[in-house]
Amino acid sequence: MAQKIPVTVITGFLGAGKTTLIRHLIENAGGRRIALVINEFGDLGVDGEILKGCGIEGCADDDVVELSNGCICCTVAEDFIPAMQKLIDRDQAPDHIVIETSGLALPQPLVRAFNWPDIRTRVTVDGVVTLVDGPAVAAGRFAADTDAVDRQRAADDGLDHETPLSELFEDQLACADMVVVSKNDLMEPAEAEALAASLRAGVRGGVTVLGARMGQVDPAVLLGLGVGAENDLEARREVHHHHHDDDHHHDDHDDHDDDHHDDDHHHDHHGHDEFESFVVELPEQADAAALRDRVSAAIADHDLLRVKGFAAIEGKPMRMVLQAVGPRIDSYFDRPFTGDEARASRLVVIGQSGLDRAAIEAALRP
Repeated sequence: MAQKIPVTVITGFLGAGKTTLIRHLIENAGGRRIALVINEFGDLGVDGEILKGCGIEGCADDDVVELSNGCICCTVAEDFIPAMQKLIDRDQAPDHIVIETSGLALPQPLVRAFNWPDIRTRVTVDGVVTLVDGPAVAAGRFAADTDAVDRQRAADDGLDHETPLSELFEDQLACADMVVVSKNDLMEPAEAEALAASLRAGVRGGVTVLGARMGQVDPAVLLGLGVGAENDLEARREVHHHHHDDDHHHDDHDDHDDDHHDDDHHHDHHGHDEFESFVVELPEQADAAALRDRVSAAIADHDLLRVKGFAAIEGKPMRMVLQAVGPRIDSYFDRPFTGDEARASRLVVIGQSGLDRAAIEAALRP
């Protein structure tokens, strides 16, 4: 069976910075062909034009699909499923699909739709990323301009859920596999840390909360989470049930936010400086479980975002692949080592800047 195409769902209110985040993502895709599904409302098409006109190599016009017939969670069968089928049926299928939901979208129905028979064997939800407007939430609001969000709601004739912003916000956090706090540089450090602590208290165990400026989050942090969220719906239930109890609804609404006022800050700052990664080379390992335990301990002790790579395990002819996101560690044997291939282990460690590399490497060694 062909490998499923991973899909990242990016949700968050109007103005949180979703378009900025996505543009940075595709600018730094590293040769990976990323298709975008953008849920706009009305005839505005702002996000699509921003991204279609980006001139980024590997981002062709046919890689950007706009859904502008209403909230994606309310128009699953009519809009979303056909759009996904068209993308995955192309002669050159994308390596990864990113869905930018509208600010009014409920993420749970969208994730639920990945269990539709038409697409469930061909795509999987790699992870749900919820973008939070840091200064707005710290000030007790859910968006920088709540009036604009209300106008967005009024303009969408296809919206069939009247959900208070507070409940939408709770649902976006409840569904998240990663929470990105945008405009982190516009807050005082103590305020930013207090907000991050508050958000961590409101998400599921093991969900990463990290800060970003100018939407610059390393693709290695956002993509490849491997969560399979459509198989984990019970853990990310809606806080409130908003729809007409049709489990085949989808939930996504637009967000045209290229974060103009963010552009006034740190034009020359390259966001990858917020993160760092390094490789740890290890010899053949005596015990797979012991290696997993050391990885788990290193993640907890050093607040790591990701650890991924492969290992040679004594007595096992096949290579073990290991992927860890927060406290969740997955491993499997993918293929035999080739005759000229050293039976060695190699792990990539990813975290926010300032990692104690020597201590982390020592913690990973037997």
